[in-house]
Amino acid sequence: MQPDYQSVNPANVDVSIQNRVLRNTYMLLGITMIPTILGALIGTHMDFTWAMGSRWLFPLVFLGGAWGLMFAIQATRNSSMSVVLLLALTGFMGWALGPILQYALHLSNGIEIITLAAGGTSIIFLSLATIASTTKRDFSFMGKFLFVGLILVFVAMLANIFFQIPAFSLAISGVAVLLFSGYILYDVSRIVHGGETNYVMATLKLYLDIYNLFVHLLNILMAVLGNRR
Repeated sequence: MQPDYQSVNPANVDVSIQNRVLRNTYMLLGITMIPTILGALIGTHMDFTWAMGSRWLFPLVFLGGAWGLMFAIQATRNSSMSVVLLLALTGFMGWALGPILQYALHLSNGIEIITLAAGGTSIIFLSLATIASTTKRDFSFMGKFLFVGLILVFVAMLANIFFQIPAFSLAISGVAVLLFSGYILYDVSRIVHGGETNYVMATLKLYLDIYNLFVHLLNILMAVLGNRR
């Protein structure tokens, strides 16, 4: 999931503004991890049997809540309310991790796998963000390719809700890890080169990159390394 991008002419953006947006984005991104962790702790202790009777119920609740909050953030992007809504979204997204974290914790090495997924996500993000921040190369050329890939992955995920094929799920996650790694390069590069001047929207985009990267990396690690009790 990625919100629409605002068109900004990089030539009209001062370097000091770009640096401030990047600094504020990283600071707010760190803050969003707090409601995410709190939401995840709540989600891991909740009973999700209400969603087990239908393959579509939980995905619909998740997509409805996430898209609704993202639309509200987009609409209030130039006010302080957007920060409040962003923190609400990240708390909701953390709660939505409940089912997959519960599944992971039922594995004998579940805690190690979650830690490995979180650590791998952090390493990938820091490495790619550093590349995008320090190189002079503009990665905006990746935008159309990544968007097409995003649509294909989303359609495949919806299809697999119906088919429930484990190998297909693993293949989707493999592609998604590459896709959202590319989005990290793209989104950080847009900030550095003046393509995004609103730090709340920049934070939202990077948060979604990291969130989806973690979920799909966790799915791969559970399939490859998971040991059932």
